[in-house]
Amino acid sequence: MKLVAIAIDDEPKALEVVQMHAAKVPFLELQASFIDAFEALPFLRQHKVDLIFLDIKMPDISGIEFAQILKNGPLVVFTTAYSEYAVQGFDLDAVDYLLKPFSLARFTKACNKALEMKNVRTEVPEFIFLKTGYEEEKVYLKDILYIEAAGNYMTYVLKERKLMCRQNVPEALQTLPEQDFVRVHRSFIVGVQHVGKIARQQVWVNGVEIPVGASYEDSVGLIKEKLNG
Repeated sequence: MKLVAIAIDDEPKALEVVQMHAAKVPFLELQASFIDAFEALPFLRQHKVDLIFLDIKMPDISGIEFAQILKNGPLVVFTTAYSEYAVQGFDLDAVDYLLKPFSLARFTKACNKALEMKNVRTEVPEFIFLKTGYEEEKVYLKDILYIEAAGNYMTYVLKERKLMCRQNVPEALQTLPEQDFVRVHRSFIVGVQHVGKIARQQVWVNGVEIPVGASYEDSVGLIKEKLNG
C-alpha cells in the first residue's frame, strides 16, 4: 500500500527538503507541493490525497487553521520551526509533528505512522451511511454499482434503486474503500466488482456505459489489476 501526499509550506527551501526526503521513502508518492495553502484546495477537491505535510506558521492562514477546515480530510503531519505549536497540532489528531530541521530518519518514522493510520482507516466496512435530506440511510457497499456527480450532489446508483446526497467527489472517495472503487472520470466513480466490460475510453457497469476521462485513462489498468487480484 502506498501513501499519496502533498506538501504545503510558504518556504520553497523547506518544500525542497520534503521533496528530497519523500523521494527516498518507497511507499510515499508526493504528488504536488504548494507555497500557498489556498492553492492546494482545488487539488484536494479533485484528487484523493492520503497525507499532507503541512507547515504551521504561514501568511494568510496557519497550518492549524487550514487543517481545521479540512472536514474528514487527509492525515496531517505538521512541519514547523516552532515547538510551541506541538500541543495544538496533536489536539487536531495529527499523525506527527516534525520540528525543522528534521532528518530523513525522523521523516520516515512519521511516514510509517501515517501508513499505519491509513491501514486502520481503510479496513473495509460492509456498509456506509448516506445522508439523504434530514435522514441517514444505510447502504451496503456491495450494492453500489457506480456514483455520478452533478454539481454539489452525488447520485449513488445501487442494484435496485438510486440515492442522491449532498456531497462532492473527494468526499465520496474519502468514504469509499479504495480497493473497491475507482474514479474513471471527473463525474464518475465505479464499483470495481461490477465492471463487466472495459475499453480504453469506456467501462460498462451492469450494462451501463460510463466514460473514462482523458485524465483518468490509468484507471482502466487499475481496474484490471484489482479484478485480477
